[in-house]
Amino acid sequence: MSKLSQQEEKELISFIKDWLKSRGFTQKDLAYELNIKSNRTSEIIQKIKEFHKKGGMFNVAKNLIKVEQNWLKNIENDYPETNKTQPYNQLDIIDSLVNKISQETID
Repeated sequence: MSKLSQQEEKELISFIKDWLKSRGFTQKDLAYELNIKSNRTSEIIQKIKEFHKKGGMFNVAKNLIKVEQNWLKNIENDYPETNKTQPYNQLDIIDSLVNKISQETID
């Protein structure tokens, strides 16, 4: 594969920074996902260049998609379905308490 041009490199850096910001992640998070020791932009772009060398922009995109999928999977695991409260559960509890109080005042 051909090397990234300076313009492509600048565009990728800009894209990655915007992507991280929009998703609420940092370069440190990205470096962790890419399995690199440093979160410096130069180190991240070096890893991106390796992806590009092995398969062009398609490979770059494929690897960034994997990162996003890992993040989404981790977010889902942090908020499992069983921890989500049903929208009317609190109202049911309040209704139940009101009924108990009403019965106690009648008795």
